[in-house]
Amino acid sequence: MTTGNTWHPVSLSHAIEPGTSAGTRLSGEDLVVWRDKSGGAHVWEDRCPHRGMRLSFGFVRGDHIACLYHGWQYDSGGQCRYIPAHPDLEVPKTIKVPVYLIEERAGMIWTALAADAGPLTVAADETGTVPVHSIYVDCSADAAAAALENSKLVPFSAARDAETKIAAVAPSLYAVSAGHDRLLVGFQSLSEQRTALHVVISGLPEVYQGSGQAHFLNWVLGLRYRIENPPKKVVPSPARAVAEAL
Repeated sequence: MTTGNTWHPVSLSHAIEPGTSAGTRLSGEDLVVWRDKSGGAHVWEDRCPHRGMRLSFGFVRGDHIACLYHGWQYDSGGQCRYIPAHPDLEVPKTIKVPVYLIEERAGMIWTALAADAGPLTVAADETGTVPVHSIYVDCSADAAAAALENSKLVPFSAARDAETKIAAVAPSLYAVSAGHDRLLVGFQSLSEQRTALHVVISGLPEVYQGSGQAHFLNWVLGLRYRIENPPKKVVPSPARAVAEAL
């Protein structure tokens, strides 16, 4: 599972409320995900150009985000607009934070680090989505995907023995279904050996909010346990290996 100019989810949409921010990573790059007061989401490099302070430690002020260290404020395009120590200064256009592409689909916030990335191929979910949980595991995205492909989903609204079907529906996005239930699992490669999985239910909120979310949260936590505790390979003792060879 590569990054390059591929889109990746970096948060569940509901986790970033208007006027808030959060730090995260994508392939080793530090990012700030924030939402302005009107609800617009943004993904930027998580570094103030002044002294390198993380912008995710700062504060959202309307459609600006302000650095915690000296209060420098940046507009939704990443341009510095206000320096408290010099309130009358016309801020140079060169003081700007690198910003990344942004889309919201399938209940997740998506970004691509390359400016020439093609369009996001995740289709809008017409039935809506219900957030479940984001988990963070100490393994590569490929290892986490392998564990997912071997998992079994206990459905919420169908017979418990319904067949589990798992398919990649877009780069970094899997669909896991059983019976009438369908989960979407987005993969975020934080680094070579750490991965985030963002999970939503593809379905109507009036059906799944509450008990449905709790049901599938148990599945998500179980998936995390299986990823972090893979079956140990049994290595036969030399004497047993000789005996089996005879």
